[in-house]
Amino acid sequence: MAQKLQPNLTATRREQPTNVRWLILAVLTLIMVVTAFGRLNLGISAKYLQDEFQFTTQTMGWILGAFAFGYALFQIPWGWAGDRFGPRVMLTLAMLGWAAFTMLMAIVPLGSRNHWWNLVWAFAIIRFLTGAGEAASYPNANRIVANWTTKSERGMGSSLLLAGVGAGGVLSPILFAATMQRWGWRSSFILTGALAATVAVLWFVFATNRPEENARINGAELAILERATPTPNRHSFRISGTPWRKIFSSRSVWGLIFSYVCHGYTPYIYFTWFFIYLTRVRGFTVIKGSLWGATPFIAMTLMAPLGGWLSDKAVVRFGRRRGRQSTASIGMTCSALLLWSGSHAANNIFAVLLLAAAAGFSTFAAPSWWATCIDLTPNHSGALSGLMNTCANMAGGIAPILTASIATSLGWTKALDFAALVNFAAAIIWVFVNANDNLEADADAGTLLPAKATSSVSRRPATNLQV
Repeated sequence: MAQKLQPNLTATRREQPTNVRWLILAVLTLIMVVTAFGRLNLGISAKYLQDEFQFTTQTMGWILGAFAFGYALFQIPWGWAGDRFGPRVMLTLAMLGWAAFTMLMAIVPLGSRNHWWNLVWAFAIIRFLTGAGEAASYPNANRIVANWTTKSERGMGSSLLLAGVGAGGVLSPILFAATMQRWGWRSSFILTGALAATVAVLWFVFATNRPEENARINGAELAILERATPTPNRHSFRISGTPWRKIFSSRSVWGLIFSYVCHGYTPYIYFTWFFIYLTRVRGFTVIKGSLWGATPFIAMTLMAPLGGWLSDKAVVRFGRRRGRQSTASIGMTCSALLLWSGSHAANNIFAVLLLAAAAGFSTFAAPSWWATCIDLTPNHSGALSGLMNTCANMAGGIAPILTASIATSLGWTKALDFAALVNFAAAIIWVFVNANDNLEADADAGTLLPAKATSSVSRRPATNLQV
C-alpha cells in the first residue's frame, strides 16, 4: 500500500505549497491581541475606578487579581476540552463568553453602587469569569500550533502567540486612554467585548482543528507538515486518553511547571499595576503614562518572535534539551537583572526603558516553555499547556495582591526587586527540564488521525504522520 502512495507523494512535492498554516497562525495572533485587550483594560481604567469609587490600593489589588484566579483555574478544563473536542470550537465559545462578561463590567456599577462592598464583589466576580473565559486562549492556541507547525517551527509558532499579547499591550494604552478620555472608562470594556466577538466569528469561519480538515490547504503544504491526506470527513477526529500518570511522574514536567510559575508572576505586574506605577509613583500624566506604558509591550512584541526563532535554532545547534534550556535561562536572567536595575534607576525615562527591556527578555524566554509542552506531549499539548499555565497564573493572581502589599509597606522598589528575584528563580529551575523526554510512546506514529480515514492513509509510513 505504501508503494501505491509514493507517486501521489511525489506529485504533491511538485505543487507550489500553500501558506494556510501561516494564515491560521496570523488569526491566532489576532486572537491573542484581543485577549490582551481583555486583560489590560482594567489595569488602564483602574485609576478612574479608584477615583470614582474610592477604592484603596489593596482593594484594587484584589479586583485586579480576580482575573488571574479565574484564568488559572480553567486552564486545564479548557485545555482538555480542546484536545477532546477541538480547539476551533472551544476558542470560539470561550471568546464569545468572555466578550459578554467584559461588556458587563460597564453595567455592574448601575446596580451595585449603593453598597460599596457589593460593588467590589461584583467587579471581582465579573473579572473572575472574564479570566475563566480567556483561560481557553493559550492551551487551545498552543494545540493549534502543535497541529499546524512542523517540529522545527514550534518555537516560532508559539512565539507568535506571545507577540500577539505584546501587540495588544502596545495598542491597549493608546486605544483605551483615548476612548476613556472621550467616553469614560466604561467604553474600554464595551469596545473590547465587541472586538472579541468579531474576531471569534472570523476564527470560526476561517480555522480548522487540523490541516487535513482545511479545504484551502493543498497536498504540498500537507507534505511539509507531514500530515495525512485530506478526507471528506473533515470535522471528526478521535484522540487517545491523556497520559496524566506519565505527565505527573515526569521530572521535566515538574521543572517546566515550577519554572513557569516563577515566570508567570512578573507579567501580571505589567498587566495590572504598571500604568498606575507610572502615574502615581513616577509622576507621569495620564497621556504620557499611556504612551510610556506601551513600551514593555513593544519590547514583548519584538522579543517574542526573536526568542522563538532562537529557541528553534538552538535546538538544531545544541539539541532539544540544551537548546530550550539555554534560551529560557538566558532570557530570564537578563530579565531579572534589568528589572532590578529599572526599579533602582532615578531617571524616570531610563527606568521605564529598563523595565520595558525586562518585560521583553521575559517574553523572549517564554516560547521555550510553550514549545517544550509540544515537545513533551505533542498529541496532548493542550492539556499540558493548560496545566502549566494554571500554575503560572495562580502566581499571576497573587502578583497584584502581593505587589500592592509590598509596595504599601516597603515601597515600590522592594516590590519590583522581589519580582526580579522570582524571575531569576525561573532561570535556575530550567536545569531540571529535558525537552527530549517525549511522554508519548506512540507520538511519532501519530495518534491523531481522521476518524474515518481511508485505509491508504492509515497505512502511510509512520514518519509522515508526526504532529
